[in-house]
Amino acid sequence: MDPEAFLDIANQVIKLKMFPYFDIAHSLLCALSVKEDLGAGAHAFSRKHPLACWLSTMLVVFAGGMVANGLLGEPILAPLKNTPQLLVATACWYIVFYTPFDIGYKVAKFLPIKLVASAMKEIYRAKKIHDGVTHAAKLYPNAFIIMIIIGTLKGNGAGFTKLIERLIRGVWTPTAMEFLQPSFYTKASLIASIIFVLDKKTDLISAPHALVYFGIVIFLVYFKLSSILLGIHDPFVPFENLSCALLFGGIWDSLAKILGRGQAKEEPKDAKKSN
Repeated sequence: MDPEAFLDIANQVIKLKMFPYFDIAHSLLCALSVKEDLGAGAHAFSRKHPLACWLSTMLVVFAGGMVANGLLGEPILAPLKNTPQLLVATACWYIVFYTPFDIGYKVAKFLPIKLVASAMKEIYRAKKIHDGVTHAAKLYPNAFIIMIIIGTLKGNGAGFTKLIERLIRGVWTPTAMEFLQPSFYTKASLIASIIFVLDKKTDLISAPHALVYFGIVIFLVYFKLSSILLGIHDPFVPFENLSCALLFGGIWDSLAKILGRGQAKEEPKDAKKSN
């Protein structure tokens, strides 16, 4: 492809308006995730506890903004002031949970629709990460770690509020902490945040900003579609295993076990010789 044409596409992507279509895709998939997390009891729960069902879904939809605002000392409920966006999220929640014969849920789960919605959600995620890093950079111009944290939270805030979201539904799962088992989306958001910070605050990345943004969008979309079509859920696992072995004691623990076995074998031999 012609480099100028590719750059034009990148500029178009960075200028995309998120409302309403990308917000619809995001809200629809958030409602789907809540329903699937409820499992077989989703139908009964939504009929018996509609308020808790709505609150938990809204928390998933607006989690990134709420958590980021809380850490930055801004109003936590500020994301809810966007009434059109709140209405879109509520409409998607209602379609997934309350349409007759579960038509809304079945249509949203239909593979072609889910693929399109998932791709749109990843574009939405890239936008949120970028906005989070940019906003944090305005408040703390030299605090790289704060920019990275806010960008990561904006990208996958729902992962960090899962404990509270489930608690709203009456389920206590203290092990559901994103810090203990970070998902691919948290890792991807972290990497994207680091790249955006390096692009914005350093000279390490010489490519145009639009190309950097477009590259992150392609990365997120590609691996999301790969997880749906090919079952590739976390491509970072091999690198994590390698880094843990080399940098976080894994190789030394293995050596200690080997040496320990060797000493254990030598002890019986010494005992026989002494006898």
